[in-house]
Amino acid sequence: MKQTKREKLANLGYRVTDTQAFLGLSDEEMALIDLKISLIEKLKEIRRYKKITQHQLARLIHSSQPRIAMLEQGRPDVSLDLICRALFALGVSRRELGRAITSNKAA
Repeated sequence: MKQTKREKLANLGYRVTDTQAFLGLSDEEMALIDLKISLIEKLKEIRRYKKITQHQLARLIHSSQPRIAMLEQGRPDVSLDLICRALFALGVSRRELGRAITSNKAA
């Protein structure tokens, strides 16, 4: 948000904050969310690059297309295990996965 807009809102009595403060998240919780988001973005990028449908990916990891859709939406009930299994099924190496993790904003 631009500084001028931030100041204008503050002058009107609004409290301007970030997501972490608004939701009352710890640094660890925020790091986990950032990690999941970056891995999901990587997964969507690779799946689309390889022209694999959600249904095809679901079959590769013995899951369902709706579950892959929920994964790509970033639903909170999707585990890191499922995200990593999907990335590995798409051919992502451990090294690439490590790079995706270390390039994470929260790291």
